[in-house]
Amino acid sequence: MRAVIVGAGIAGLALAQRLGTLGGWEVEVLEKAPGPRPQGYMIDFFAPGHDAAEAMGVLPRLRELGYRVDEAAFVDGHGRRRAAIPYARLERVVGGKLLSIMRPDLERGLREHLPPEVALRYGTSVTAVEDRPGGGVRLTLTDGTTREADLLVGADGIHSAVRSLVFGEESRFVRPLGFHTAAFVFESPEVFEAVGGRFCMTDSAGCEMGFYTLRDGRVAAFAVHRTAETALPEDPRAEVRRAYAGLGWVAPHALEACPPPEEVYYDLVAQTTVPAWSRGRTVLLGDAAYAVSLLAGQGASLGVAGAYVLAEELAGGDVDGALARYERRWRPVTDGKQEVARKGARWFLPATPGRLRARRAALRLARVLPGADRMMAAAVVGKPATLHQNGHARAHESRTGIRTARR
Repeated sequence: MRAVIVGAGIAGLALAQRLGTLGGWEVEVLEKAPGPRPQGYMIDFFAPGHDAAEAMGVLPRLRELGYRVDEAAFVDGHGRRRAAIPYARLERVVGGKLLSIMRPDLERGLREHLPPEVALRYGTSVTAVEDRPGGGVRLTLTDGTTREADLLVGADGIHSAVRSLVFGEESRFVRPLGFHTAAFVFESPEVFEAVGGRFCMTDSAGCEMGFYTLRDGRVAAFAVHRTAETALPEDPRAEVRRAYAGLGWVAPHALEACPPPEEVYYDLVAQTTVPAWSRGRTVLLGDAAYAVSLLAGQGASLGVAGAYVLAEELAGGDVDGALARYERRWRPVTDGKQEVARKGARWFLPATPGRLRARRAALRLARVLPGADRMMAAAVVGKPATLHQNGHARAHESRTGIRTARR
């Protein structure tokens, strides 16, 4: 059996690793970028992706590449700490399965664990997809060559080319949530010292920036602002400098040090909703199928876990049945996370000073209120979903009512 995976991001690499490890599949991964992409921000990687990474044998390497963060602190324009969330509390919320890691490092860890049999091609994507009589697909690539495969996987993100070719234009499936986001890495000894070992966010309404320190002495910046605009700017650096110009503390230093546009990650904050994740022998995975948005903070986790579920189903050889079972078991989980993200939008980035004060008060109250951990889980994480490693892939009804997968 032959599978072509379009997209060498988190979900695509995870599926390639798992399919290649399980055997029975010849796997080729196509990526339109000329090489591994260095852009990206720090993410909190936790269950169920954490469970899947452990089962795949990549978790020890991810821990080596990850970071220890003491707290997420909100600071005002003068650097004064106004509210904070201790990471020890977040770890309790997710059962201790929490890892902070830069997105490019997560991809690196997955890429390092690809079996030798997996072919990885950069600078290549798909321009046409044709169903083959009797099953499978025939693909035309950007270099003019063709491929025949038993399965085509679109793991190429929110702006998926595979989804556009097979399912329809992007506007039918992508739902902007009214935010733009950006991320970049820069050098500044002053900012590095001010941030320390924390994740610091500006305590601001309408737009905010966050900062992590990296082990190489640089600083990773994350930014999000409210906007009704759905088109992306031609010059991301110029737009970042414009949108966040009013922020204080270390933000002016970060904006001054913002790298050239090609080194800035910039995109819509959006969710993806596709009525059916597969059509014929083409299936969607990760953000191409079920982007939850950064408001949920679980895109990487769900990408890895979804790839794990799909690979376990495909291992049986019944491709059509596997695609149906994958969606039936995984969609309830992703639907729940998307709902949590939509409900949490006001909390994530307050639109007014009044809502900002309300968030500040809620975070302070959560530090002393009995049962605050459970409320935080419901508001930020949603119902827990885990991958139980026992037996073959089959549906499991957890105590929360979420259908997850057993290995």
